[in-house]
Amino acid sequence: MLSEREQGTPLADVPYALRHAAISLWIKSGMDPVEAASRAGHSLAVLYRFYAKLLKGGSAAANLLVEQGLRAEE
Repeated sequence: MLSEREQGTPLADVPYALRHAAISLWIKSGMDPVEAASRAGHSLAVLYRFYAKLLKGGSAAANLLVEQGLRAEE
């Protein structure tokens, strides 16, 4: 619940702004989208629909994970 002071700030304008920010942070930090969807209470389809812009462009990070996995097998 927001305090009286917080209720008069832009923080109160969009109730889901903090939730959206948290989910965005999880995704940008590299959290598995299935885990992020689960924690957010979304289906994976909903996560992809609303956060597609954040999920795009992760090729470099994905390639790094694959390389690390291949090195671990050596």
